[in-house]
Amino acid sequence: MLLPLVLVLALTPPTAAMTVPGAEHQQLARLADLTTTGLVATGHTDPADWAGLTSAALPVPAAVPGIQIDGYFPDTSRTNANHGWQHDSQFVVRLPDHWNGGLVVTGAPGVREQYANDRAISDWVLSRGYAFASTDKGNTGARFYRDGHAIEEWNRRFTELTIAARAVVAQRYGHAPRRTIATGLSNGGYLVRWQLENRPFLYDGGVDWEGTLWTVDGPNLLTFLPPVLRAYPEYVAGSRAAHEALVAAGMAAGTEFLWDYHYRYYWDLTQRIYREELDPGFDGDLEAGVPFCASGTPSCDADYSYAARRRIAGPAVSRIALTGRIERPLITVHGTYDVLLPISQDSDVYAAMTPDRLHRYYRVEQGTHVDGLVDAYPERLRPLAPCHRAAFVALERWLDGVTPLKSATLPRPADVATCPLS
Repeated sequence: MLLPLVLVLALTPPTAAMTVPGAEHQQLARLADLTTTGLVATGHTDPADWAGLTSAALPVPAAVPGIQIDGYFPDTSRTNANHGWQHDSQFVVRLPDHWNGGLVVTGAPGVREQYANDRAISDWVLSRGYAFASTDKGNTGARFYRDGHAIEEWNRRFTELTIAARAVVAQRYGHAPRRTIATGLSNGGYLVRWQLENRPFLYDGGVDWEGTLWTVDGPNLLTFLPPVLRAYPEYVAGSRAAHEALVAAGMAAGTEFLWDYHYRYYWDLTQRIYREELDPGFDGDLEAGVPFCASGTPSCDADYSYAARRRIAGPAVSRIALTGRIERPLITVHGTYDVLLPISQDSDVYAAMTPDRLHRYYRVEQGTHVDGLVDAYPERLRPLAPCHRAAFVALERWLDGVTPLKSATLPRPADVATCPLS
C-alpha cells in the first residue's frame, strides 16, 4: 500500500551514481526546492512553458528538497531550445528526499515542452511525496508536423520516459516504485489514455485531464473544427443559423464569451497544424494552409472535410487512434465549457468507449480548457485543477481498494478552490 501522507525518508546516494537509461545527455542537480518557487529562482524550469495553464490562485506548496535530472534521449529533431540544447526528446525527472514510494509520469499538453506541467501537476504531486517525470513528447512548437509521424512519436516518448524513470527511481531509493500513475492535460491526457490501452503493464492507473480524442470514424479535431471555422465569421456578422451550426459542432450554448478568443488563438491554428500532420496533401505545396482563410477560397481549412478525405487521412489517424480498451483504472475530468475540445465531441464519446469497471468520468460544470482563463472570467468559469487533484486522490483510494463515486456531472461549488468529488 502506498503511503499518501506518512512519507518515507530515503538515503541519498551520490548523485553521480544515477543514470537515466537510454539518455544521450543528462545533468543532475541537488536542489533545496523542487517546486516552481525554487525552480524559477534557480533556473530549473521555464515559466513560459506553463504560462496560462493554471489560475493565479492555484496554491504552491512548501519547499520540497530533492534531486532534479534534466536531459534528452537520442533524437534528430531540434525544436526544443531549453538549456540551449536545441534538441528534442528532452525530459525532467524530480526525486524528492521524502518519497512515498510512487512515481507520476506526464507528457506536455499542446505542443509545449517538458516543464509545462510544473505548476499544474508537478508542484502538487511532489508535495505528496511522489517522484515526477515529464517529457516534451519528442517534438515541440506549432511546426511539430515537420518531424514526421510526430503524434506517433509522442506515445513512444512517453513509454520511453516511463521505463527510464522507473529505473532511476530504483537507483535513487533502492527499489522500483510501488505505484506508477500516468496523468496529463489535453494532449497529455491523450497520452494517458493511449498508454493505459497499449502499455498497461507499466502503470497502476491514470488520471486524464480532458485528453484529446482521436478516432478513425470520428469525432476528432478534423471533424468538428472545420465547421466551426466556417460558421464563426457568419456568427460574428449576426447569423442565427451560424450560431446553431457552432452549437451543433460541439460549442455549448453559454460559452459564446469564449468563442472569439478561441477563434483567434486556438481553432484556426489547431485545425491547420494537425491537418498538416495527418493530411498534408490537402493544401498541396502549402505548409499548414492559409491562416484565417475565408470559406470558399482554394485549399481553405474551413472547408476541410474529413469524411471526403478519410481514404487519405484515415490511415494516419488509425495509427494514433484510441479504442477505449483500457486495462488499468482511469479517471477522466473534463469541463463542460471546454471550447477547444468540446466535451460532447471528446470525453462524452470516450467514456462510452471504455469499460465501466475501469473508468470513472466526471464532467465539471463551467470548467474550460485552460485554467488561465478563469482569471479573466471568475464568475463564469471555474478551475479544473482542484478536480484533477480530487480525481488523483480518488484514484489512489481506488488502487487501495476503495471504489470511487460513480461517474457524474459535478456542479459548481461555492468555493471553486474545492471539488465536490470526495
